[in-house]
Amino acid sequence: MAELRAKDGTWTFDGETVRIVPGRDRGVHRLRQVVGEIAVPLAAVAGIAFEPGRKGGRLRMRLREGADPFLQVCGGRISDDADPYQLAVENDRAGAAEYFADEVRDALTVESVPDTPLDRYLLPAAQVPLGANGQDGSVAFDGDTVRLEWNWIAEERKRATGTQRIPLSEIVAVEWHPAVGLDSGHLRFRVANPPPGSSQPKHDPTCLLLWGTKKESGTSAVLAAAVVARLPHPYAAPTPAPAQTPGQTAVPGPVAAPQLGSGASSASPAQADADPDVVLRRLRELGDLHRDGILDDAEFAAAKAALLRRL
Repeated sequence: MAELRAKDGTWTFDGETVRIVPGRDRGVHRLRQVVGEIAVPLAAVAGIAFEPGRKGGRLRMRLREGADPFLQVCGGRISDDADPYQLAVENDRAGAAEYFADEVRDALTVESVPDTPLDRYLLPAAQVPLGANGQDGSVAFDGDTVRLEWNWIAEERKRATGTQRIPLSEIVAVEWHPAVGLDSGHLRFRVANPPPGSSQPKHDPTCLLLWGTKKESGTSAVLAAAVVARLPHPYAAPTPAPAQTPGQTAVPGPVAAPQLGSGASSASPAQADADPDVVLRRLRELGDLHRDGILDDAEFAAAKAALLRRL
């Protein structure tokens, strides 16, 4: 058993799991406390290192890509002091931090844990229901539906649309951007058929503007991760296309999905699949086919999942 205690929290390692418990000191970033205790299985760890500094140092743990829905949403957009997978270490604990990192690295070597991406999440998201407040409204998620409600600050277009209830099946991606300086952050739920003229977050009825406070940014990030955890994993294997019975109208399954639509360019299939605009257009076409009854629920979900992996 290896243990490391610091003001930001306590990390322990029993040979199989790195357990992270956030500190309760007033100086601990609110996002760490909102995320709460994290149990990281060794199979989710890509690496760990202690970086010494003049006033102590920092222990950094790197997770395998695709292991954590929280990092899938927030990775690269949060500061060091808010990152739950980093720990500021005081000078008198530097030796313990080096020992902790060595213990985890040795276990990774013994267990031959690769640092390649995963095709399923190894860390769970927070339990639902969840809610968060923003500048122009609030958001709630019950596991099946995202509900957005607007306040008097919201732009007229948002207030005119009223409360938005977005089924999980209609969400194709989630964007979370914290506030930076004087610029507002936002939490956007991208759908297959986005409302026209909704490119700006303040006008998009599927997007909540975020305050710059540590508390509100933390709760919105946890909610976003809970939604992402229930969407198809970005690295999951394609779902086989459903068998076609004689006389049945051909429908675009995961393999045929890239052929949807007209006016395709002369680019190769791989180039076309990599174009986000092409993928989003095909998602809209899939939504039309599903709405018109040409695709059933299972066929629509399979085809949508295949397209999402190309975003």
